[in-house]
Formats: sequence, structure tokens, C-alpha cells
Amino acid sequence: MSKFSSWKKAGTAIVATLMTVGMLGACGSSSSSSGTKITIFNSKVEIESQMEDMAAKYSKEKGVDVEVYYSNDTVAAHLATKYASKDPYTISMVDAKDIYSLAEEHAVDLSDQDWVKDTDYAISINGKTYGFPVSIEARGLIYNADAIKKVTGKEFKPENYKTLDEFKDLIDELKAGGMESPTGVMKEDWSLAAHFLPEVYEEQEDPDAFCHELKDGKVDLSSNAKWNSLMDFFDVMKDNNYAKSSAISAEREVTEQKLAEGEIAFMFGGNWDWSVLNQYDYTENMGLMPVPQNTDDGSNEKLVGGGSKYFFIDSSDNTSDEQRKAAKDFLNWLAEDKEGQEFISKDAALISPFKNNEIEASDPLGKSVKSYADAGKLIDNYNYLPDDHYSVLGAKFQKWLAGDENRATLAKDIETYWKSAKFTGATA
Repeated sequence: MSKFSSWKKAGTAIVATLMTVGMLGACGSSSSSSGTKITIFNSKVEIESQMEDMAAKYSKEKGVDVEVYYSNDTVAAHLATKYASKDPYTISMVDAKDIYSLAEEHAVDLSDQDWVKDTDYAISINGKTYGFPVSIEARGLIYNADAIKKVTGKEFKPENYKTLDEFKDLIDELKAGGMESPTGVMKEDWSLAAHFLPEVYEEQEDPDAFCHELKDGKVDLSSNAKWNSLMDFFDVMKDNNYAKSSAISAEREVTEQKLAEGEIAFMFGGNWDWSVLNQYDYTENMGLMPVPQNTDDGSNEKLVGGGSKYFFIDSSDNTSDEQRKAAKDFLNWLAEDKEGQEFISKDAALISPFKNNEIEASDPLGKSVKSYADAGKLIDNYNYLPDDHYSVLGAKFQKWLAGDENRATLAKDIETYWKSAKFTGATA
């Protein structure tokens, strides 16, 4: 079992550490607590253990008691419960859409903080900066170059496979060379409907207008060029899936292990998948490439991504000015201090969204994302999806993946969903 499995503690908040004055004394530390305690909500399960270790060290060195919590509930639902009980976290890690829906009511204006000038990814609403970007993430097609070379005898160059036709030819070459099933498909609802399906919206000329047209019932998905282009790609992935006969039973970790060890060559995903891939005997040359499509709009030369996960500081009366100051100090430490930068880039293996952090990405997927980001080749995330988008449409997508309905029916399911959907945040 990988570390990823052991981090899933369903329904339970995990207390990372509570370094009180007495406990510090018992450890023989010369530092003392200021008596200030801050709580941090971490919604990124892949870095739970790293957050725990960081909190313990930060508490001891800075004299601020730190607790880190994780919940497997949706971010919006979990925080709603905390606010209803008047027990908010000092700092909450959320998705971009949650900043747009929660910040004006619940977050501190951080516009005057030094780190704001060092990033292009902070979230501002009506001229006020509320969202501190934790990392850059991107989605695309993960490849195992060593596995491909082993079969074809040729160095794999992602830029040679921009179109779906070129990709299909490579799949056929891999199969002819003995790789019976070159692809893996994750069946998780979040992978299908929070990561893949949104690309249909994000690659439109005006994603927000397109989603509003979906809401108004004015979109015929089956005749939409982007829908068909992306689903044509996914059909190739589906048809060559190692778990084709039991697609919705395939475990994520099995799929990732097969990719890491070269049994398969491709899987749709994002740079966060490295936290699972690196648990296995992975091959050296892996990376992330754009989704191959027969298109001339340039989308097949870009990943989809941008700022991913944001911290905001609570503005309610339940948080003291001392706690807010300690929270601001913590965010500045992450962005400006060498040790904080190393936590983001090395310990947590994230891609820093701050220009002053020059630490190289520590894994091959991260390096791919950084290269595309540096080249300006990221298609922006769409940050206003309804909270139930991935759960409702993920289930519909799973039916298609299992062969229980066809593409046209799935398109109609998506159109029907949007007619009663509620946007998140500023675009509502």
C-alpha cells in the first residue's frame, strides 16, 4: 500500500501538531511559545504528512502553536460547518472558486503584503487581494518515455504527437511492438469531471460565456467542436485502456503503478499524480504533455492549469488580531523565507507560484508544468464550476466509461445538469 492510501482518513480531521509551552519545555527546547495558536485547514491530501512535519518544526522555531487539519468532505461543505459553529480555521486552504464565493464575507484583505508583488496568481476581488496562491498545477497527458522507447526503439518527443492522428499511430506502434494496452484511465469522479470534462469549457473561445450558454440551454454539445475533439481523444484512451473490461473497478493506485513501472505508456492526469507515482519503482523519464487533438487553434500545444489551492485568513470576530498577524507571518514565510520556499518546492514537491522562488521543481511532472508555465503555454483553469459538478457529472461519466451509455447520451446528461446548476463565485 502506498502512502497515499494511508493518508485517507475518512471523515476525520487530522491534528498535525499542538506545540504548547509545557510540551516544548518537556522536549528541552530553548524556544518558548508566544501563547498564540493558529489553525490551518489543508485540503490537499497529497501533502498531509509534509504539512504535519512543517507545522511541528514551525511551531518550535517560531514560538507559535500550529494545528493542521484535513477533511475528506468537499471544501465548501466542510468550511460551512466550521463557520456555522463559529469555529473557523485561522487559515484555510481552498480551491480558487471558494475564494470567489467566500472571501468577501470571510477573508482578510492581503493587498498590503510583500508577497503580492512576487506572483501573478493571487486572487483579487473588487481591488482587494484575498487568495494566497499555494502552487501552480496543470493537467494533461502523463507519459512514460522509457516505456515508449523500450517498445519503439526511438526517443519519445512529445512535440511530435500534437495531433490525435499522430497519437493513434503511436498507440498502434506500441501495440504492434507488444504493449497490449498502452493506456490507463482513472475512473474517479474528480478525475473525469473535475479535471477532464472542464477542458471542454476551458478550451472554448470564451469559457464563461460558454458555461452560461449551457446554463441557458443554448448549447448542443454533440455538435460542439471542442467536445468532439476531446472526446475523440478520450475514446482512444478508453479503447486502449488496460482495464477496459472493468474500467470503473480499476484502482487509481494500480493504474499509476502500471504507468510508473512502464507496463502502460499514457494516463490523463496532472502533476499532483507524482505523489502516487513516486511510491513505486518508477522509470526515470516521465513527463506531462498537452492532450493530442486534431486542431489548429494551438490548444494541443498547451497544458490546462494555473494557480491551484489558495490560502485565505479568517476575518471574523472568532479570530483575534494576534492570530491574524501570526497567520500573515506564516504566509510571508512560505513566500519570502528560504526555509518556507524549500518547504513548498522540496518537501511538498509543489511548483511555486512566486517569481522570487528559484528552486527547481523536484519531480519530472513538476518540471514539465514549470516549462509550460514559463513559456506562457497554460490554458487558464475555469474557476466557477458548481460545487456538485464533479460528483454529479462524474457519475454520468462513469456510466459512459463502463459502456452503459454512449457519447450522445452523456452529452445530453451534461446539458440537463447545467440547466439547474448554480455557479460558484463572481460569475453567478
